[in-house]
Amino acid sequence: MRWPVHPRASSHPHAHDHAHFISLSLRDISQLFNSMDPSPFMEKDLDDDAEEFIVSWAQEYSLDDPIRLRIHLDQWPAEPDGGDPRETIKTAVHHHFAHRAEIIDLELKRLFKQGRTSLLIGAGFLSACLAASQMLIGRDVGTGAAILRESLTIAGWVAMWRPMQIYLYDWWPVRRRRMVYKKLSHMPVEVLPKAQHPPKPRESTVQEPKPASSKTEAHAETKSSGTSTR
Repeated sequence: MRWPVHPRASSHPHAHDHAHFISLSLRDISQLFNSMDPSPFMEKDLDDDAEEFIVSWAQEYSLDDPIRLRIHLDQWPAEPDGGDPRETIKTAVHHHFAHRAEIIDLELKRLFKQGRTSLLIGAGFLSACLAASQMLIGRDVGTGAAILRESLTIAGWVAMWRPMQIYLYDWWPVRRRRMVYKKLSHMPVEVLPKAQHPPKPRESTVQEPKPASSKTEAHAETKSSGTSTR
């Protein structure tokens, strides 16, 4: 069983270059990636919680606003060749979001294909319904024929509901999500070690001198001399 990851994270705009920083505070780099993915490190998927956090914050901003990802690690990863892991992590993050953008692009193409198929089916059914309804116009065949004529007209337009929904509402959220993933695939990524807290000031070990006593205490030992005084 895989324990869920709950990274401490925040997002805030930076006053210097007006970029929005999305910050993740992780114990180690394994929390950023999916531990169940057997792919090489450069091709690993991000952890679901980490990806959801990054994407949800990115969707809050305009597509024109610059975004930077800042990752704080409590445990600094060690590269096998002794190199700097920053570039490796940056490349892996960019690869993940570029792959997600490709998947969303395929999803958008499938949606448009479904819309075209639905439009052909709906338009054909609507034409048949309107033709049948037109044949009943002008004929005095009673209330039943009028009801049938109206029902055919309504049914024909109901068949157009699905293609209208796709081309009016469904495609643009998918397109925007694809643009967000493409933006994240090129965003600057900073990997920083855990911030070192400043050392606390050392306490003074100098002790104040004790005040001198006003009375001098004399300690005398009385020895028994063995003689009696009269």
